[in-house]
Amino acid sequence: MKNRLDAYRIFYETARCASFSTAARELYISQSAISQSIRQLEESLNTRLFVRSRRGISLTREGELLFRKVETAMSALEQGETLLARLHHLSEGSLIIAAGDTITSQYLLPYLERFHATYPGIRIEMANSYSEDMLQQVREGKADLAFVNLPVPDEDLCIEPCLTVHDIFVCGPEEEEKESYSWAEISEFPLILLEENSTSRNYVDTLFAERGIRLHPQIEIAAYDLLIRFASIHLGVSCVIEEFTKKALGKGTVRKMNLQPPIPPRAIGCAYLREGALSSAAEAFLALIREGSQSADLRPSDIV
Repeated sequence: MKNRLDAYRIFYETARCASFSTAARELYISQSAISQSIRQLEESLNTRLFVRSRRGISLTREGELLFRKVETAMSALEQGETLLARLHHLSEGSLIIAAGDTITSQYLLPYLERFHATYPGIRIEMANSYSEDMLQQVREGKADLAFVNLPVPDEDLCIEPCLTVHDIFVCGPEEEEKESYSWAEISEFPLILLEENSTSRNYVDTLFAERGIRLHPQIEIAAYDLLIRFASIHLGVSCVIEEFTKKALGKGTVRKMNLQPPIPPRAIGCAYLREGALSSAAEAFLALIREGSQSADLRPSDIV
């Protein structure tokens, strides 16, 4: 655009008010500045835009043509400003979160519920895949946030730990109780584990392999809640996340097996692009996550 936007803004207000002095008051500038801007615009366009007379000013035919175009442009800009204001105040927009089924159902659900109650105008979209695919969606701008099991080394992403979790083995309430179990002893039980492509399963498999023990599960499943249900009816011993199993442990639906030494803790983290600002919706959701680490109202849930 050859001419600055403020020159068209002055032209628009002057034409709308049909008065240099009224336009000056509307724009909080001097009348001489209005006159000078209009003159420079006419010179740059090589077109007379206003007819000046003792009664005031009016648009020329060419000025009327330009005014209709500028009016449309100004309206679009105002609509854009209004939209951005609504997005900033979280009255509309979208939030795309990438997370697996287990993290969504066992960890994110109370956050999603509270976010929706607070910002009902924000459309929440969930993307479910494997960790690397979800991280790639963030890199490509297809997701705002990804919640994955850590560690995740990636220079393009900010990785913010959100929750420390502990992998444990549980059995049915009627299983013979023992003070502690070695890793080798646990491996001899009929095991119920998540599928091999899950991060949680790979983490446990790797730790056992480092001790020269290969796990051979009797049952492999994709649904996390079935790990607890199957263990509770004595189909085998399940490897679960303690933080997601507190309700079942408290009710005595399943019993924790004392593995010695215990499996080292790990973390669930939130990934987002290192370069570029988060959307207002993503910032608000992440603030809820940070708050939840200190609040008993937003702790991991157990659906069993």
